[in-house]
Amino acid sequence: MIQDQYIKVGMADLNVAHLTGVLKTTGLGSCVGLTLYDSKAKVAGMAHVMLPNSEIAREGSLNIAKYADTAIPELVRRMESLGAFVRRMEAKMAGGAQMFAFAGNSDTMRIGPRNVESCKDMLERYGIPLRAEDTGGSYGRTVEFDCDNGILLIRSVQQGVKEL
Repeated sequence: MIQDQYIKVGMADLNVAHLTGVLKTTGLGSCVGLTLYDSKAKVAGMAHVMLPNSEIAREGSLNIAKYADTAIPELVRRMESLGAFVRRMEAKMAGGAQMFAFAGNSDTMRIGPRNVESCKDMLERYGIPLRAEDTGGSYGRTVEFDCDNGILLIRSVQQGVKEL
């Protein structure tokens, strides 16, 4: 892929592409790289979700891209502003790893699995089908999502390259 075509999605960030470009995010450990795609409108979106729910946010300005329950509605809104329709959107996601082993079964330490669950809950609310996922495990990922064809490329040291 030509470097000029990359559209960066940082940590706790989201971005959209129309017609061309490749959305890319790195450093997915417990975070989830969630992608949405309307193939007819050729509109793609990606969110780098760090945490499952904005209810845990501290005082101050809220970074809506950081939480699954606020990032996905904003991603849908931005894509619709470019001509996408939620009823045509399909989702793919990667990440949600359990990067560290913890003693006990504390839910607060299950950030990766909780991020995956929260993303799936939000997709269900919107009626957006999840077409493919590469989640879980205990390894990091880098993902690239091509606006032209809707292919999600996942790279990891442990698993090599996967295409969804």
